[in-house]
Amino acid sequence: MPRRGPLRRAVLGTGRFAVAHLLFAVVLAGAIAVRVTALRGYPMPLWSGDSYGYLGSAVDFSPHIGRPSGYSVFLRGLEPFHDLTLVAAVQAGLGAAAGVMVYALVWRHARAAWSRRIWLPGLLAAPASVPVLYDGNLVQAEHMLLADSLFTFLLVAAVTVVLWRRRVSWWTGALAGLIISCAALTRLAGLPFLAVIAVAMLLRWSGWKRTLAALVAAGVTFAVPFAAYMTWFERHHGAFALSKADKVWLYGRTVGFADCAKIKPPPELQVMCPKLPRTDLRVAPAFDALWGPDSPFKTIPGGIYGDQANTMAGEFADMAIKAQPGDYLNVVVHDTLRAFEPGRDPYPTPWTEENLRFPAGEAWSDEQALLAERYGGGRVRVVAPYAEWIRDYQGRRYTPGPVLGVLLGAGLLGVLVRLRPRSGWGGSVLLPWSLGAALVVIPAATADFDYRYIPPAIPFACLAAALAIIPGARTRTRAEAAVPAAGSAAAGEMPEMAENGAVSPADASGEEPADAGETVR
Repeated sequence: MPRRGPLRRAVLGTGRFAVAHLLFAVVLAGAIAVRVTALRGYPMPLWSGDSYGYLGSAVDFSPHIGRPSGYSVFLRGLEPFHDLTLVAAVQAGLGAAAGVMVYALVWRHARAAWSRRIWLPGLLAAPASVPVLYDGNLVQAEHMLLADSLFTFLLVAAVTVVLWRRRVSWWTGALAGLIISCAALTRLAGLPFLAVIAVAMLLRWSGWKRTLAALVAAGVTFAVPFAAYMTWFERHHGAFALSKADKVWLYGRTVGFADCAKIKPPPELQVMCPKLPRTDLRVAPAFDALWGPDSPFKTIPGGIYGDQANTMAGEFADMAIKAQPGDYLNVVVHDTLRAFEPGRDPYPTPWTEENLRFPAGEAWSDEQALLAERYGGGRVRVVAPYAEWIRDYQGRRYTPGPVLGVLLGAGLLGVLVRLRPRSGWGGSVLLPWSLGAALVVIPAATADFDYRYIPPAIPFACLAAALAIIPGARTRTRAEAAVPAAGSAAAGEMPEMAENGAVSPADASGEEPADAGETVR
């Protein structure tokens, strides 16, 4: 058979690539159009209660006293452009990039399983990316002057790094640890995910030397940014810590069930007992206890961000959970299940929930306008008809709670059927499912339920559900692996594809191929 010339190989490779990814190209183009519409309707980012603190920390370049300021560092990096519209545009790009990574991971695994059907991986991977790219609540979150879109992007990037190749290495661990560190410094809820990533790398066993190197590298690259941030925090606030209010949020979680007759706090903690009856039943107990007119922090020296407040809040929360473990578990389960309800309640306050929608009109306070001017200026605008279009879009195109539940349920089923040693105790499904479930549960367990915390779980629920469908790849023989791979590479298939069982130099060591328990020999 005559060899194909370079031009013919290039044309054939381009054609195969187009066939493989044409459906996703259409999906991505539509997602970009949605984001352009949002940016034209709302050229400036939308403000929420925490936005002032994030932007103020960026302008002053000092860590916020009450929460990690990784997002403020991100804003500071964009500050030389003096354009808040650029912030919204970059965050929209991060949202689209998260969708691309979800597609790429699913396509890569599906291509390994169905290597002879070039069109089939795209039929699974493109739909898996649709909720990530088209969910109206995610699009609105990208437009907020909040840390959520950056946090979500970083977590998706960390999962992509770990799952991209079957075998972990030191650079896999180093990059994943660095990304998770940045995520945890963006939102404190990311802190436990280092353990999740470490377990995932351990289960993707690559020999003790490679696995140990990956775990050590992850620990080092995670710790270095943390140490640098805490040193920065100490210079400004006098404590080698991430925040001076970490225990305050847990206190807010307990006030919904705390009964001082059962807790029996000492006299100095009596002030922390919930005030009954509450003055405004429209707001959640946690919000009322932290920010309401009867908040105990209004009487504690230093206020809610003072050292005394954090210490007292931590002591009371610890006593409340130990005295009423069943009540604590009950509120955690109740608020976790809120994520899977079909609609939204005005929770934790009517105005907080309303902030999670594109507004019909917007106005900045004098303080917000002055701070925006210090960052780079800009004028708040709501531009018709694009603003009306995107408001209508968000109201119609989003992932309902029951659908999120189905996706996580499908991922859980995929974990359970792979829950054996030869499948890596859950295979590639375990990591995204664990992150998706944790993103729903952690806020309910450590602070309070808020609808803004739910959309970041969508990419991981989609990943887990899609990967659960993909069967284990057939292990190829050495002869098959030796066949020239020009055509497959042109179609987007890359060396050492996850779970493809191909014989690579690393396989020659005799280590088990990807998801060996799922292969057909």
